[in-house]
Amino acid sequence: MPVTRPSLRLTHDGALKALGGALDKAEELGVPQNITIVDEGGNLLAFVRMDGAKLLSRETSLSKAVTAASHRQPSSRLNPADEVKLSLAAGQRLTNLEGGLPIVIDGHCIGAIGVGSGTGAQDVEVARAGLRAIGADDQIP
Repeated sequence: MPVTRPSLRLTHDGALKALGGALDKAEELGVPQNITIVDEGGNLLAFVRMDGAKLLSRETSLSKAVTAASHRQPSSRLNPADEVKLSLAAGQRLTNLEGGLPIVIDGHCIGAIGVGSGTGAQDVEVARAGLRAIGADDQIP
């Protein structure tokens, strides 16, 4: 019986490409954003705070990314009834705000992107552009 399993990993180059795709979309929309890319364990790989982005949205963009990576689903799907308990257990790092999407390639979650400073719909649109920039699945059901 094997004691290891093959895995895909998000490289720093991949994180920067996703960040670039998200930045391009935010600029196209004219919405300054905080954009965070994490690996599958929620560890920070890339971040930018665009000029004019809301200061506290830096924290929410990270929470959105960590939530999406840890739950392998969009951050907005975290059950509101569980959010407070889970967030307390995880050191206030989880949220059910829109804008966090898992980065899924070949069926494997290799990280997540979290975006904050626009409306929820704008945050999701920018996050999806980051996914498309690296060929990740942006058709999250």
